[in-house]
Amino acid sequence: MPKPTKTWNVLELLNWGSQYLSEKGFENSRLNAERLLGHTLSLGRVDLYLNFERPLAPEELERFKKLLKRRLQHEPLQYIFGETEFFSLDFEVNPGVLIPRPETEVLVETVLKRCFEKFDSERMITILDIGTGSGCIAVALAKNLPKASITAIDISEAALTTAAENARLNEVGNQIKFQKVDFLSKDLLNQFQNKFDVIVSNPPYISDAEFPNLPSEVRDFEPRTALSDTDPLRGKDGADGRNFYRQIAATAPMILNQHGFVAVEVGLGQASSVKDFFTKSGLSQIQLIADLNGIDRVVCAEK
Repeated sequence: MPKPTKTWNVLELLNWGSQYLSEKGFENSRLNAERLLGHTLSLGRVDLYLNFERPLAPEELERFKKLLKRRLQHEPLQYIFGETEFFSLDFEVNPGVLIPRPETEVLVETVLKRCFEKFDSERMITILDIGTGSGCIAVALAKNLPKASITAIDISEAALTTAAENARLNEVGNQIKFQKVDFLSKDLLNQFQNKFDVIVSNPPYISDAEFPNLPSEVRDFEPRTALSDTDPLRGKDGADGRNFYRQIAATAPMILNQHGFVAVEVGLGQASSVKDFFTKSGLSQIQLIADLNGIDRVVCAEK
């Protein structure tokens, strides 16, 4: 750790932090050091270098050391800072919710494109967001679909609290109703009084075999129920990570309006089996949409 008796300036601390993180096995060590120090001093990356000779006060150095210690435990930067960006919007995040991923933006883009194509701009669109987590999908859709009425469900009270706060921060709280629902429960259909035009979900899809091999940042810090549908409290078997897709396929025909559609994010290698689930349930016009890496990331189907 940097010696508290020495007066450090910005550039010295950046260089030291980058080298130290690299020695500890962190990729992108320079970027990590920049973000940690930038957060400490409330400076952007460019401003850090414009102020490279600025000395740090002892209390600033102490704040940096505390953040660095957390990062050395592989705690994600988003949790350390308590915030992240998704779809050009700001979101609060904490260990009670999954950190929004760039690939999930493909899901939002898919839903928006279909809504613009299928529905009149003045028509109210009813949307069900399954496993809302931080609320990133529901909030992004609400910001881009002013006429949308969204029901966002999750099994976690902590997630619903965070999602509601993110809706408030992004000024779409009046468009979204948050509801505690176990989507894998047997009495699921009793939870919904109305049908929906759109069902969207980025469900837990990590299999039991894959979970131990996840990066420690994910495995040790992000909520297990948001990653895998193996949950002792629900007694569900998540061996292959596809339980939510089976339930969505079985339920969608009953809770979708005619000509409505469902769009889900899928894990690597899951698109084909999810397509089969949708086909067997009677859904049609099934499409697979790839992310920027060419991986089939979204499966979309219509009633």
